[in-house]
Amino acid sequence: MNKTVLSWSSGKDAAYTLHRLIKTQRKPDLLLTTVNQDYERVSMHGLRNELLEQQAGALNIPLHKIPLAANVDMATYNQIMTEHLTRFKNEGYNTVYFGDIFLEDLKKYRINQMQKIAMQAKFPIFGRDTKYLAQKIIDTGIKAVVVSVNAKLLDQNFVGRPFDSDFLKDLPANVDWCGENGEFHTFVYDSPDFNKPVPYQLGEKTFKTYKPCSKKDQNHYNKNVKNTSWDSGFWYIDILLK
Repeated sequence: MNKTVLSWSSGKDAAYTLHRLIKTQRKPDLLLTTVNQDYERVSMHGLRNELLEQQAGALNIPLHKIPLAANVDMATYNQIMTEHLTRFKNEGYNTVYFGDIFLEDLKKYRINQMQKIAMQAKFPIFGRDTKYLAQKIIDTGIKAVVVSVNAKLLDQNFVGRPFDSDFLKDLPANVDWCGENGEFHTFVYDSPDFNKPVPYQLGEKTFKTYKPCSKKDQNHYNKNVKNTSWDSGFWYIDILLK
């Protein structure tokens, strides 16, 4: 039996990918999420682990969390991911689904990493127009709140807002409607695939900065990139379980 895994970020793109899989009779057997072990939050999105677990419960899909240190380098990240995925491979999992949309370098990276352990990487929504896709996510009934934004592109007033048509209208022209370049991240609290909404309330906003990734780390991801620009400031809003 070919068992499958969905890379679950806790956000809208993963939720829509899951929705498409369920609609086509390909419901994954497992959700996989990397979490910051130092803060017990979802990597990148900053979502508390208890809300992530509430999502998995509402979807009735087992969740596997991969703990990572806050300052993990790419070599260590690749090693840890390979160890976990190799275990899944040995348990009969052969395919990992991802919710990526148009980043070709990221797609190639994922495919290469999966090939090393004889697993398939599949991308159900890759290549979609992101303006169409953003509205489709909303129309599908996926409900999300914006939990972080790149401060270079969006101010703090965008965090804590619902991901809806009004939010899309207010985005500057240089921001992708799905935030595919990391402009913003979301937390999904309800979906047609949830058996109940995740009860939440908004907490405090915080601003955090990050060091640029090293050239060595960049080479682990894509050796062809010569100049890497990393926007180091991000606004977050804490999401609390009601």
